[in-house]
Amino acid sequence: MVISGAFKFRGALNAVLSLDEEEAAKGVVTHSSGNHAAALSLAAQIRGIPAYVVVPKNAPKCKVENVKRYGGQVIFSESNMKSREETAIKVSLERGAVLIPSSNDARIISGQGTLSLEFLNQVPELDTLIVPISGGGLTSGTVIGAKAKNPTIRVFAAEPKGADDAAQSKACGRLITLSQTNTVADGLRASLGDLTWPVVRDLVDAVITVEDKEIVEATRYCYQILKVAIEPSAAIGLAAVLSDNFKKNPISSCSRNIGIVLSGGNADLGVLFESWKN
Repeated sequence: MVISGAFKFRGALNAVLSLDEEEAAKGVVTHSSGNHAAALSLAAQIRGIPAYVVVPKNAPKCKVENVKRYGGQVIFSESNMKSREETAIKVSLERGAVLIPSSNDARIISGQGTLSLEFLNQVPELDTLIVPISGGGLTSGTVIGAKAKNPTIRVFAAEPKGADDAAQSKACGRLITLSQTNTVADGLRASLGDLTWPVVRDLVDAVITVEDKEIVEATRYCYQILKVAIEPSAAIGLAAVLSDNFKKNPISSCSRNIGIVLSGGNADLGVLFESWKN
């Protein structure tokens, strides 16, 4: 697990270090439900610049606390994407801070791509990778890096059925944006963008969708059997591999050496334990 508790630090650090001195002096701003917010705050702290973070009011408390722990200045917005985006743009205009999206950004995508390179360096015999998908930054970087290193590797994206814009987009061949989402995987509620969608469309082999109950069970399995502390959003790759959707997919029939990306461990334990009870 990388520092800040999620893969997001890879892209955030790459983005912050790519800024010239004049840009960096005014700081950075983003909107995020949690993991990118904390990652950008830490990256900004490392470079010694301000980080302004717009967080929806319904973000998990543990993720808000992570932002503050790393020195980010929290600005709350309404829970919908429109409010998040408008608030972030307002802060950028008022303070001159550079807006760094959580996913739809070439610097972010490049940083996330280091994950697949490390994975394949450690386990070169992998023939399949399973990656959580939301805004598509991790998926895009992973599939670009993986297929550059091994063109025959299969890359699947795993997505909650309650936030399945990627699956719908792949099915109809055009970008679909959902007006609302409903999933226990709070880190997988964002939508693909104009940079990430073409990569997902052209390079990802398939999108596997799973129900929330499957995500909860996969999270439980990681805690109880594997002894790995992760958040539900990170467990979706395991949930996908265990699902009938994956087993019955003709593309996955040849998969023998499967790598699953466990993307983060910033879980709100109160919410997580309550989901197990239910």
